[in-house]
Amino acid sequence: MVNIDIPRNYTFSPSDGTPHLTINREALIDLDSSNAFEGPEKLLEIWFNASPKSLDSSVAPLGLKVVPAGVWKEMLDIVNCRVLSVVESDHVDAYLLSESSMFVFPHKLILKTCGTTTLLSGVPRMLEIAALSAGFPHRKGDPLKGTATAAIPYRVFYSRKNFLHPEKQHGPHRSWRDEVRYLDRHFIGGSAYMVGKMNGEHWYLYLTGPGTALTPPASPVLDKSEELETRTKLLEVPIMNNTVATELGIDDAQDETLEILMTDLDPENAKQFYLENASAVAEGWFAEKSRPARFVYPGGLLTMREGGIDGLTLKANGKKGVCGNYKGEIDVFSNTSSENSELGSSDDEEYLPKEFSTEGHGLGTVVSDSCGLSDVYPKSRYPDARVDAYLFTPCGFSANGVIPAPPGTKETSPTHYFTVHVTPEPHCSFASFETNVPGRQSGTETAEVVEQVVKIFRPGRFSVTLFEAKGIQATNGQAKPSSSWQKKEQTLQLSAAKRSARMEHLAGYRRIDRIVHDLDGYDLVFRYYERNDWKGGAPRLGEHYI
Repeated sequence: MVNIDIPRNYTFSPSDGTPHLTINREALIDLDSSNAFEGPEKLLEIWFNASPKSLDSSVAPLGLKVVPAGVWKEMLDIVNCRVLSVVESDHVDAYLLSESSMFVFPHKLILKTCGTTTLLSGVPRMLEIAALSAGFPHRKGDPLKGTATAAIPYRVFYSRKNFLHPEKQHGPHRSWRDEVRYLDRHFIGGSAYMVGKMNGEHWYLYLTGPGTALTPPASPVLDKSEELETRTKLLEVPIMNNTVATELGIDDAQDETLEILMTDLDPENAKQFYLENASAVAEGWFAEKSRPARFVYPGGLLTMREGGIDGLTLKANGKKGVCGNYKGEIDVFSNTSSENSELGSSDDEEYLPKEFSTEGHGLGTVVSDSCGLSDVYPKSRYPDARVDAYLFTPCGFSANGVIPAPPGTKETSPTHYFTVHVTPEPHCSFASFETNVPGRQSGTETAEVVEQVVKIFRPGRFSVTLFEAKGIQATNGQAKPSSSWQKKEQTLQLSAAKRSARMEHLAGYRRIDRIVHDLDGYDLVFRYYERNDWKGGAPRLGEHYI
């Protein structure tokens, strides 16, 4: 039998209590992004409980985090992507994939894939893994779906931007209608939405309410024409609903997700994500140091300890960037392994190691630092944060960030994440940024995060979706809300109004669309922007609503 687990000797922890990294070197062989074409990702979240703090007694204490990496790898084979590396932490494991990312929490799974991956085809196996490996409540599986059992989810979310090349998709992803039908075959009570203009940039969403039920196994005699299909609701104008919030679980009530989807990247900014450019940045970095630092290789993994590079300027194509704090040894959290044991010869001859001239985690880290991504959630505030980045051949970039709560917060504060994926080719340029780091924790307004990210790519146009759970427990609709509840509600509404006003005026861009929708337990705000000097014409739809 073939052992599909990622070798454990690739694990190295920089310090106790902080996230640590595992690299799957086998998956890096012959990895090439030259055929990538579909940047917009498919995003799936399956929650099996409202909070990791209230797991059922039958569930493993660590929930989904007990599932071996090899089991997830087998599931990802169905989806058609591979594991490149893993950052493990107490609250979440972040998998960097050949096509985007996966995040495993004790109580939920987030999977985001691009290209022609068949993400939804992995749903039956995900439900089976949650039942068999983690012990979540389940029921008998469906032989027609090839599963022996299926865990019963708490909530399900699936979303994506309109595809540029829908005709090249496979499996259930050939159209939004096919995706909705597929999801309906697994879950009862789902709702489907299209947010945005039918003849412009738009975004699709499918979600279920709390207490999701699985669709019963299909009857062999059921005619396909009899299948009930969830209708897609078109949200094209601002919608405000004053329905009071429903009662949510602890983690659910604090859930917040920001997603920025960018197209038509500025060609100069997009150069940062080409291997040739990144290698030039690294070469300038090494040339500027009079005495190279020594590399350390524990367990076959190239790691560099104790902080970054202080005052060291990275230069390429006339652009500059600063990289970390130099303390004699270099902290590049996620580099590939190397046969070279030292940087530089005895006569201090300048030498650029292979990791900084070929695709991999080494150049990924250089790009993360030089483009400004590492500064979105800086080490000064998040000292235990870890960024796992990878640069592809000849271009393309992916990064996962694991962000433990900053010092001074409660010990029980959860670890959050961010993820970035870039397809820089001019004919299909696209970049995405997603995070669940709450604004109240970062001390940074949503608008500031958006501006900082957009500055890296300078897209011709982009959309922002913000999902926020309604965190205030509502009354039962009959009794009059208490004065303290009303005061808290008014304070939150005022704060939300100020944040919303700030989002209307992002430097260098004009807001074209704004749609607000009240979903079951969540507020969704969708905005679409175009650069003030953008002259690229109408959006490249690729996919029309069917």
